[in-house]
Amino acid sequence: MKTIFFQIITGFVLLASSCNTIEKQTTPDLANARQLDSFPASGVYLAKDPHGNTLASWVRSINDSTSVFCVAISDDDGASFGEPIVVPGSDNIHPHAENLPKVIRKPSGEIIALWGAANPSPRNKYAGAVFYAQSFDNGKSWSSPKPLVKDTAGNDQRYYDVALMPDGEAGIIWLDNRRADDRQVGSSLYFARTSGNNGFTGERAISRECCQCCRTKLLVEPDGNIHVLYRGIINDSIRDMVHAVSNNGGQTFSAPRRISSDNWVINACPHTGPAMASNAKGLHFAWYTGGPGKGCYYTSSNDNGKTYGRRDSVSSSGSHPQMAALTGGDIIITWDEPIVAGNNIHKRIGVEKRSAGYTGNKKYFLTGDTSTCVYPVIVPLKDNNALVAYTQETKEGKKLYYRKVNFKSIGQ
Repeated sequence: MKTIFFQIITGFVLLASSCNTIEKQTTPDLANARQLDSFPASGVYLAKDPHGNTLASWVRSINDSTSVFCVAISDDDGASFGEPIVVPGSDNIHPHAENLPKVIRKPSGEIIALWGAANPSPRNKYAGAVFYAQSFDNGKSWSSPKPLVKDTAGNDQRYYDVALMPDGEAGIIWLDNRRADDRQVGSSLYFARTSGNNGFTGERAISRECCQCCRTKLLVEPDGNIHVLYRGIINDSIRDMVHAVSNNGGQTFSAPRRISSDNWVINACPHTGPAMASNAKGLHFAWYTGGPGKGCYYTSSNDNGKTYGRRDSVSSSGSHPQMAALTGGDIIITWDEPIVAGNNIHKRIGVEKRSAGYTGNKKYFLTGDTSTCVYPVIVPLKDNNALVAYTQETKEGKKLYYRKVNFKSIGQ
């Protein structure tokens, strides 16, 4: 399937020009951007572990043909990271900003590193595979990498997400080529979970007819509800975001429901997936659509996904949204969008705070108008702080940077 490129230059100019009409509001306190890796790198991902530490994972480029999986740990609330740890045997990793390398730590202390690799076949030259490795000594040593799927009928697994289950095991969802029958379009959404130190087991399809090329989101709430969010294929041609929930530990999931009827008709690869977070007010969603009124949007649900609010614009030209709920309940959305500077078109990182009481939104930008910064990710820190990381294009290649952001400075 052909990859659709949203960033067509002429579209950039028109969309970015409209973005210039948005005034920057109160700027939060920002720590200076710090570089995560001295090597060229991309695909940064952030996660929290059960002890409150921040985990970062990314793809380090060794040369034009070789990359490896890196992990680093911050034990000072995102102020700094330890030395990068290279996962042995990860040199088959395939850099992809939507198919991020991910890391998760279980309460037992086990760290699991997951990454995507290319797996082309005559049927699908874009096919991929997911591999993972386990560490039981804080990253000092790692098991040999193993494939997530051993079924030979499953030759394409991509766009996965991981989260801790209520019992301390790790759950994972991913898009898979295995279909119910020949009438099914798109991919299937699969779910599995770890079993002690034995890795992921019990894989099964939990939904069908999913867009093959947008990242997915897995969210587990403190009450045990398990939520999945992905771009579905509706009536053979509409590609809108759909949500399903399990209230029995992942044994069964509800029928998927559209979070917004965008009615985006497209037969191509959007490569921009959804985001989801939760707080005391309910569930929160952010996504991109290329349908009528295209752009990045937000909605919420206060009844566990039975109904959803009317969509609200975040950025008319933004895409690749990510989201976090801060300790005080505020929702933070981050995204990238084009900006015109002189005769050049760059991309910048936008951030929006939606207050816990829905009393107003605050929007501003973390990066300038004369650099190109893309694919931001975000995790909450203590005291209504957050950590935002992103890829920046430089003369030396792609580099990774992170900032600690204090959202206390933005009023309600």
